[in-house]
Amino acid sequence: MSPINRARRSPVAAAGAAAVVLALFTVTACGPDETQNPPPAASSAAASPSPATGLPAGLPSLDVLKKWKFEDWDNWAKQHVITPAAKGFWDLEKMLLAKPTTPVAPPQQPTDDGNDPLPAPIQAKAMTHPYTPQYGVDGKVFFDVGDGKHAVCSATVISDPEHPGKSNLVWTAGHCLTAGKSGQQYTNIAFVPAFNSSGAVSHGQRAKADQFAPFGIWDATQAITSPQWTAEGGEYGSAASQYDFAILRVQSESASGKSLEETVGGSVPVWFNAPRDQLKITAVGYPAAPPFDGMEMERCEAGKPSRLSFDKTRPPMNVIGCTMTAGSSGGGWFAVKDGKPALVSNTSIGPENSSWLAGPYLDDVAAHALDYIAKKG
Repeated sequence: MSPINRARRSPVAAAGAAAVVLALFTVTACGPDETQNPPPAASSAAASPSPATGLPAGLPSLDVLKKWKFEDWDNWAKQHVITPAAKGFWDLEKMLLAKPTTPVAPPQQPTDDGNDPLPAPIQAKAMTHPYTPQYGVDGKVFFDVGDGKHAVCSATVISDPEHPGKSNLVWTAGHCLTAGKSGQQYTNIAFVPAFNSSGAVSHGQRAKADQFAPFGIWDATQAITSPQWTAEGGEYGSAASQYDFAILRVQSESASGKSLEETVGGSVPVWFNAPRDQLKITAVGYPAAPPFDGMEMERCEAGKPSRLSFDKTRPPMNVIGCTMTAGSSGGGWFAVKDGKPALVSNTSIGPENSSWLAGPYLDDVAAHALDYIAKKG
């Protein structure tokens, strides 16, 4: 088994997140062009019992979670707050500063069963400009990991079961929302769908916002991830990576009144508990570490996934051959269901040689996460 790399986020690497209990992050505002330090560490809150359940350390088992009602999720969610981007905070120069670093990942080898042979590399291919309407749902998430330290992930517009045709929900990786066990919560979170669809900022070019952000900039207003990520997540791949997903709720800076789905022309449903042997996966993202520069949407047509597990009590991750690098974290993995694309995972981790990617298997826990944030909106 090859060493497990940092999560595919830039610039500060982190392994995946999310597992069996979800935290909804509500937002507070900051002033124009003001980059605040992250809020105080949330680890103490994550370790506290839920007011609704009194669960020890606030980390229930999957069996307990299945019995939770909406009020239980809501009481847990109220313990966490993040700061979104102020209107106009993200400009092209800040986005260009969201560069990846290349920390060295120590050798880590899963010790349990549930692992398949690693797949052969599949070369990522750049999408042709302008991006087709099908890929208008894909984009980049920008956020700060510290005072003035800009970072970037990839993400996808997903369907909202409570608001058909008018979704404002975005799927990404859990480690693109919060650092995990360090307690750091990221700030100034914003989504840019179809970033650089026209190619206006390719090859070092500069352009106005309507050219590199054709559908505008969408600031996060809520997001969910898990106490398992808060308690377990870190810089490298681990059992926390097996539930490394997050969902953002966003709003447009333009105040047009249209939803994100209406603006980009569509959304992608999430396919939970998708049978692995029926999947032919295409992964999409914006890799930013060399040899990529983060300006181009790339894809890997990877076919059937294999399995990677750090903890056999959790669903094994899906694994595909793909040469995308850091910055592609959170990018959607798609398969065809009923003749249409559906999201079945997201990029989480990969090896130092960037020959494959792994993403969480989206089971009932992920389904509960989407159900909660959809109803909360």
